[in-house]
Amino acid sequence: MEVIVFLMAMVALFFVVLLFKGIVVVRQAEVMIIERLGKYHRTLVSGINVIIPIIDRPRSIEWRFVRTDVKGQNLFIHTSTKRLDLREGVYDFPRQGVITKDNVTIEINALLYYQIADPMKVVYEISNLPDAIQKLTQTTLRNVIGELDLDETLTSRDTINSKLRVILDEASHKWGVKVNRVELQDIIPPRDIQDAMEKQMRAERDRRATILSAEAEKRSAILDSEGKRESQINKAEGDKQSQILYAQGQAEARVAVAEAEAEAIRRVAQAVADLKGDPTSYLIAVRYIEAMKEMAAGGNKVVFMPFEASGVMGSLGSMKELWKTMQ
Repeated sequence: MEVIVFLMAMVALFFVVLLFKGIVVVRQAEVMIIERLGKYHRTLVSGINVIIPIIDRPRSIEWRFVRTDVKGQNLFIHTSTKRLDLREGVYDFPRQGVITKDNVTIEINALLYYQIADPMKVVYEISNLPDAIQKLTQTTLRNVIGELDLDETLTSRDTINSKLRVILDEASHKWGVKVNRVELQDIIPPRDIQDAMEKQMRAERDRRATILSAEAEKRSAILDSEGKRESQINKAEGDKQSQILYAQGQAEARVAVAEAEAEAIRRVAQAVADLKGDPTSYLIAVRYIEAMKEMAAGGNKVVFMPFEASGVMGSLGSMKELWKTMQ
């Protein structure tokens, strides 16, 4: 009886163990490949899944690849897993030598961002996915760089990245992998090429500095000459306006003096005419007296009198008589 109870307990324990073995919990963004009797059966997605123990078994996946550590040393890594990560992964390729179109050997290392699109193809279409991607990237990188010169390689990273991504995505599509992007980390030319590039860059900077200095001096000279020209133009315009205003003032002064003299003469002539005298003789006598004053004011001991002075003196007698009459 005890044996029967023991056997029943063992059978119950066996079924409990089978029940626990038949329940598989898969985390988010992970999948598992289940084989039934050695043949692909189905893919377990995230959540709770039920399988038949012993008959259904997860497929073990073994990957071997090379990674570069922080010191630049290549590390050979071997991993074994039963779960595939569906998140985007990054693969850091070790540095490798590549020959450009102009026969310059450069060292390049790259980053590849990929994502598993079809887990079944990843397991059954390729034996070692990371190693296959690494070798494919290396050969593709050699082909792409081999079509470019050194200068084009250094200045066309975006173009190289785009070409690599398209070629790798097309080649890895049958493996169930989607290549999202490829990034070149470092492009290291030989030391002598680096020295030549530095000298060229320094010479180019010196040339640009010389050109900028010459342009600045040229611009300064142009601005200085323009300033002097504008200053001279402004000065000439000022002198012109000053002379015009002075001439206008002189003209107006002369006109005013002439008008005043004309008014004075008119009044004198009117007064003389009212007294029945000769205005012409009167005016000539006045001018003569003013001229005599100017001649005497010079301090000359001898004064030359014109021949017509007798006539003028007669006019002075007439003025005396006229003056007495006016009084």
